[in-house]
Amino acid sequence: MFGSIRSYFLRISISRKLLLGYGVLLVLLVIISAYSLINLNWINAINHSILNSDLPVIKASEKMVDLILEQEFYAQRYRILRKLENLEQYHERQAEFTQIAEQIANLPDERELLIGRIVKLHIQYSDILSKSLTRSKGEGAWTSKKYEEKIKMHQEKIITLIRAMAADAIRDQKHKTKVTTSIGNLAFNVSAALCIIGFIVSVTAAMLITKNVSRALRELKLATSMVAKGKFNYKPKIQNKDELGDLATAFVNMARKLKILEQHNLDTSPLTRLPGGIFIEKKLNQRIALNQPIAFCLLDIDNFKSFNDRYGYGRGNKLIKTTAAIIRKTVIEQGSTTDFIGHIGGDDFVVITTPNHCKRICRSIVKAFDETIPNIYDAEDRQRGYIVGENRQRQKVAFPLASISIAVVTNVHRQVINYIQFGEISAEIKQRAKAIDGSNYLIDQREEADHKTERNAKLIRLNSRNMSSGN
Repeated sequence: MFGSIRSYFLRISISRKLLLGYGVLLVLLVIISAYSLINLNWINAINHSILNSDLPVIKASEKMVDLILEQEFYAQRYRILRKLENLEQYHERQAEFTQIAEQIANLPDERELLIGRIVKLHIQYSDILSKSLTRSKGEGAWTSKKYEEKIKMHQEKIITLIRAMAADAIRDQKHKTKVTTSIGNLAFNVSAALCIIGFIVSVTAAMLITKNVSRALRELKLATSMVAKGKFNYKPKIQNKDELGDLATAFVNMARKLKILEQHNLDTSPLTRLPGGIFIEKKLNQRIALNQPIAFCLLDIDNFKSFNDRYGYGRGNKLIKTTAAIIRKTVIEQGSTTDFIGHIGGDDFVVITTPNHCKRICRSIVKAFDETIPNIYDAEDRQRGYIVGENRQRQKVAFPLASISIAVVTNVHRQVINYIQFGEISAEIKQRAKAIDGSNYLIDQREEADHKTERNAKLIRLNSRNMSSGN
């Protein structure tokens, strides 16, 4: 019996192990959550009642007492001074009291009877005050005393009822606060007890599952260590048929891809992080094999050595990285997602695109290069337009600012067979481009037939001087 259960447990997937092990925990969590939500909802309802009923009544009661006293105050001032301003203030207090009373009457509580009595007394109180305002100056002291006694009597009645209403609201608030505290304490104790039970269950389940999978995990750890040492062919010895078995298979596939990536990285420029010669050749041969339209662009920075001699390798690396960034940004903006960028080494780059994109890409690279690279020079050299250095004969020579030459070879007019042909033709075109002053690009459009003469060679040229003319 026990052996059958153990065999079944080892055979089922990890997800089912987890469901089995944490089933009780899940039920406890649901109970805890439901119980907590019910109590929280109850507490929230009580707090909502306090905030929307008791506290407004307490606050309004204080204001209503002040308004009662202010009504009498402005009525007396008006009787003495006969200023319309005091009469207006009297009516404003009367209206404000009525408005507050209506707000209290609309509150969701059981104080309707008390607020009704307060409103009724306030109407009587306001009538007495209004009559006192209209009595003539000739009336005797006995009449004045009579009005004052009535005013004081109604005033005390109203204030007494208002304070009773406030006291009732305060009692309700205290009672509700005690109830929420009791509910909170009970909910905390019950939730804590359930959490402890759930913790015990979860720890037990975790120990069982961990014991079941620990051997496979140790083997995966060993495999990871072996791969970290460069042994990408190592295969973890895991016979599980569950998710760990799938993970072992995925690990083997990952190690195989890491081996490929390592080979890629060995051929990647550490300065620009662009693919090198092996990748360039592979990418070009793939497109040749698929007979795709190809524009192979070879880019070279002119006068780079003089720049390096003048400013040092640190600034030279900056020029290389800036050029790479210009090429990358331009290809993204002007090319397509299938275009490829490579860094042969030093100041030589490659862009593999299509013939219909190459002109736009080259034109944009030339423009961006001439706008950006001069900023790397010192201000004095930039304004002068050249730097002074030594040639191989140690003679002082003026070297122009760096420019970029681009040689473009396509398979539009010729059937280029392999990577070597592209390289040879582009190297030839690059020499012609470098012989031209300033940044420029040349596109080779010569046909393949040997009997074609040099007159049939068509070279499209663009340099920085005629950029604005659109040539």
